[in-house]
Amino acid sequence: MKLLIIVFVTFILSLLGSFIFLGRPDVLFSGNLGMAVFIIFTGLSHFKFQKGMEMMIPDFIPARMFWVYCTGFLEIAAGIGLMIPVTREITAVLLIIFYILVFIANINSSRKNINIFKADHTGPGMRYLYRQRIPMQVILIVWTWYFGIYLN
Repeated sequence: MKLLIIVFVTFILSLLGSFIFLGRPDVLFSGNLGMAVFIIFTGLSHFKFQKGMEMMIPDFIPARMFWVYCTGFLEIAAGIGLMIPVTREITAVLLIIFYILVFIANINSSRKNINIFKADHTGPGMRYLYRQRIPMQVILIVWTWYFGIYLN
């Protein structure tokens, strides 16, 4: 849930900035900027915590490190895509699909108590999945839909 702070703080600061500089809060821009900063941040984390991220991927998926880097690049591209009006809606649709698919890795990670930052098995486990990750996934999906599709 700490990661959601990035979304909300960026959103609020962007609303304030647009109000100061444009004379009105730009809700559409601010909402997409909040998600863009969040998803770029998480994309970059794929390169810093690649060993822990690799551990999240289910064993039956081959070339797991490839997928860690690939999804990192995709997340960075999605952040950029949300900020370009002509690509925003398709990016939001694809990002929602991505959030649903990546949830499989979150289940696997929780089941195996994976700590992605330490790349070991000292993570919070299923408690984290139920109390934090599922609500966070719902918020990310709804936020992306609202600002990337509905308001667009």
